[in-house]
Amino acid sequence: MIDRYWIAFFAAFSCVVGVFDASAGDADPLYRVCVAQCEKTGCVGDRCFPHCKFPSDGASLNRPWYMQEPLYLQWKQWDCQSDCRYDCMVDREKDRAALGHGPVKYHGKWPFKRVYGIQEPVSVALSALNLAMHFHGWLSFFILLYYKLPLKQDKKPYYDYTGLWHIYGLLSMNSWFWSAVFHSRDVDVTEKLDYSSAVALIGYSLILAILRSFTVRDEAARVMVAAPLIAFVTTHILYLNNFKLDYGWNMKVCVVMAVAQLLIWAIWAGVSRHPSRWKLWVVVVGGALAMFLEIYDFPPYEGYVDAHALWHASTIPLTYIWWSFIKDDAELRTSNLFKKAK
Repeated sequence: MIDRYWIAFFAAFSCVVGVFDASAGDADPLYRVCVAQCEKTGCVGDRCFPHCKFPSDGASLNRPWYMQEPLYLQWKQWDCQSDCRYDCMVDREKDRAALGHGPVKYHGKWPFKRVYGIQEPVSVALSALNLAMHFHGWLSFFILLYYKLPLKQDKKPYYDYTGLWHIYGLLSMNSWFWSAVFHSRDVDVTEKLDYSSAVALIGYSLILAILRSFTVRDEAARVMVAAPLIAFVTTHILYLNNFKLDYGWNMKVCVVMAVAQLLIWAIWAGVSRHPSRWKLWVVVVGGALAMFLEIYDFPPYEGYVDAHALWHASTIPLTYIWWSFIKDDAELRTSNLFKKAK
């Protein structure tokens, strides 16, 4: 849960910074001339792009349907402009390195090296690992409840937050999936899906934090708590997708929800004296420390590993500890409820 709190915050933060950043790379006259020339000729030096005879929308210029751009290129939106920008960026960075200058941002992003068409391969791989960690945590949670802990006569778990954690697991995996997709290719649709899934997870996590910390077990009470938050999060996602992708407003919303649930979990752990409270505190403190990797932004090492990628790496062990806490909580609650049921 904690690992994705910071995603929406710093994704929004980085985008806000990008808006105010002059992006020295794409303001470079030599870069601009290179891109303009490439879009006319389809070539950067000796490298030419066959699909530059197609416009940016993927449709063919005066050519029949069977000559149109391949579907896999249309889906990934590797159009002429994208390839021209990338190769011109690579050439300019080589020239700058030869003159002893460091990397600069282009269109608000650091210059990454593509691998098999993937824009940020390390972040993609680490997002996939985070997804795998959540899948492992959710699966082990499922096995613990249904195969290791005692069940009721109707074969249902005693743990009264089972369904809520199942939903959390699915939302987490969905969020990391779209994170991997977004880092593989940053376009409008992947950006919105990444932001929307992260906001949905953060909003749901706040609901879950309230329900668990205040031990809300009655279904009617749960609905009363969840309904206004679900309505707000849904409205916010619709606003981002259909009206304006406002990075500043999104950052404020995500920070408020994230800080609220972090405080709820941290205070509850201390007040309740949960046996595994140290795991919860490790996740909260670890997540807070990991955010400095986002604040200390630096160019990608060798064109692959930047601060954001390292932050992705830091969330992997935190995810393992977090699911360990969830399983400990399930065991504790099951033990207490099982004793009462006897």
